[in-house]
Amino acid sequence: MKKILLLATGLLLAFATFAQVEAKSQQQPAENPNAPVITFEKTVHDYGTIPYNGDGNCEFNFTNTGKEPLILTNVRSSCGCTVPKWPREPILPGESGVIHVKYSTNRIGTINKSVTVQSNASNQNVVLRIKGQVLSQQQSTMPEKPKSVGEKK
Repeated sequence: MKKILLLATGLLLAFATFAQVEAKSQQQPAENPNAPVITFEKTVHDYGTIPYNGDGNCEFNFTNTGKEPLILTNVRSSCGCTVPKWPREPILPGESGVIHVKYSTNRIGTINKSVTVQSNASNQNVVLRIKGQVLSQQQSTMPEKPKSVGEKK
């Protein structure tokens, strides 16, 4: 009885696995050789050290290197302190565009944020990153006083 139950369970699992693999292979559309391709000049922007309330703007330039118009469907950031702006009109093959990103530099400390670009391109999701360090107000406004020759550290 145990052998029959184990055999039936094994057959059921094998059938379920085969059905899932078959369903997944039917869901994947054929790759379009003429699809748009989004190609970025850079995918990481390093602010370096930036003063408190400094200029948090940067740009990510891209080109449609595919054969069909490129449409950016969504560009979203990993948090509310990073705001992207992107072109809403189609980018024709060979044409370029810019994604503008503004980071709020009123937050002291390390910058490590991402911006996800979703489009109809063959590389549908591209992750852009911004990084750097926002200095405190004191570090941004008052340079360190140089020490005198005879002064102790």
